[in-house]
Amino acid sequence: MATDQDFDDFDDDDASDGTEMSFLGHLEELRWHILRSVASFFIFAVAAWFFREFIFSSIILGPTKTDFYTNQILCQAADLFNMPSLCMQKADFILQSREVSGQFMMALTQSIIVGLLFAFPYMFHELWRFIKPGLKSKELKAARGAVFWVSVLFFSGVAFGYFVVAPMAINFLANFKLDPSIQNQFDINDYISLLSMLTLACGITFQLPMIAFVLSQVGILTPSFMREYRRHALIVIFIVAAIITPSPDVISQLLVAFPLLGLYEISIGVSGRVLKRKMREEEMESNS
Repeated sequence: MATDQDFDDFDDDDASDGTEMSFLGHLEELRWHILRSVASFFIFAVAAWFFREFIFSSIILGPTKTDFYTNQILCQAADLFNMPSLCMQKADFILQSREVSGQFMMALTQSIIVGLLFAFPYMFHELWRFIKPGLKSKELKAARGAVFWVSVLFFSGVAFGYFVVAPMAINFLANFKLDPSIQNQFDINDYISLLSMLTLACGITFQLPMIAFVLSQVGILTPSFMREYRRHALIVIFIVAAIITPSPDVISQLLVAFPLLGLYEISIGVSGRVLKRKMREEEMESNS
């Protein structure tokens, strides 16, 4: 198992040497961080362009296929709970490109999205390297492993959105009809926008423990406050789950709500650890 020291080594490539930089020096340093971030995004985007056919057919269109891993599990759950709406019997819709440059722009868009996803850890790492020299030693110690945990939570959220939320949403929207005579024909750009929104929204939502850490570190949030408003958070989480999953069945909403509840409880634990560490440090300072 990786230790905090391992995560610290991952973050501490450019430790501050204690010297102060001028305003122009900071701008120059920021420029190089931005250039390296853009370069990493460009490399991943170009790689995604060369593998665009595989990415589109196997990954982007994956949730629309009945043999997709999540769809098979949902079909088993549909038989178990006698809820046939959970199972995608067929992809009852047609994807269309209605513009002359539609498929080219679609390939370009998917390359940009994939490039951003895979470059995210390095881009955040560059941002952290720019911010870190301005932090005090206590703040650096408290934020040890920030790049690692932000990246893990982000990709966990993206995976949750792709494998859980997206298949359920696509299944419901693709098979929802006011009348059997009406055929669903979706624009491919709308489909990619929906898939991107669901996955990226989950990736951002899974940053809740890191947000709790930062707010607790600056004294805005406490574990007692989060415990006191746990019932309110429960209501908000179920509302968010109902919005994310348009399907009216309870099982789909619970599948989304339970991980969010878990993240909230983890955030309480994170806030509690921050509070204990701050109290311990204050006690040590008072005794010294």
